[in-house]
Amino acid sequence: MSENKKLTAWDVVQIARDKNRPLLCDYIDGICTNFIELHGDRRFGDDKGIIGGFATIGDNKVMLIGHQKGKTFEENLVSNFGMGSPEGYRKALRLMQLAEKYKIPVVTFIDTPGAYPGLEAEARGQAEAIALNLAKMSDLEVPIVVVVTGEGGSGGALGIGVGDVILMLENSTYAVISPEGCASILWRDGAKAPEAAEAMKITAGALKELGIVDEIIPEPKGGAHTNHTETLANVEKTICKYLSALGKLSTSKLVSNRFKKYMAIGKF
Repeated sequence: MSENKKLTAWDVVQIARDKNRPLLCDYIDGICTNFIELHGDRRFGDDKGIIGGFATIGDNKVMLIGHQKGKTFEENLVSNFGMGSPEGYRKALRLMQLAEKYKIPVVTFIDTPGAYPGLEAEARGQAEAIALNLAKMSDLEVPIVVVVTGEGGSGGALGIGVGDVILMLENSTYAVISPEGCASILWRDGAKAPEAAEAMKITAGALKELGIVDEIIPEPKGGAHTNHTETLANVEKTICKYLSALGKLSTSKLVSNRFKKYMAIGKF
């Protein structure tokens, strides 16, 4: 964390958005074996901005779900820049319920500027889809490990962000709104985004102090984009550690602890 102490919150925002940071596809290729992608929400279609399926991480069989951004502009058009649609969140819910049926843990990877705010998404029930996920994840009867790898933006992040353990990469962010959006609302000036970022407490270190994040996963010097291999190894090791610990808990204890965790957030 020594490297991060020299950075402002706005510096961290820029690193979190770096186009060369590992994406979900990199984590799937680097730390997962036997990944089998599952498609569709069984109601409307298949969202390419949120993908998931069965996978193995270390010795753990899991249901992997995450936001997918693209490496090129064309790929980002397909995945809508990682902004999930209602069918994406409903697909995620379907996969989580499947994980519950087969008694396997859920691991989610968050990297999104936010849920897609378009008219068609609202017409298909964007808010309802995210709300249903929050409700179901709160009492899902299997372990849930959440990893924020880049941008954790607003309800788009929360739609797959309720878990027993919340992990953040050292230079990732997690916030209710982007710094630019916050600055535009408070000061009517997007140029004040750096000030907003500082005030919002959106960095991993600030959120760890507030008790929202359970552990910060270290990144290589300069950021995750400088060394994918080291970053992926750190993420895999941390996920496996928590899957092992959570797997020892009874279902009732697991759900009870999750409830207590979220009820304690915001108390000072």
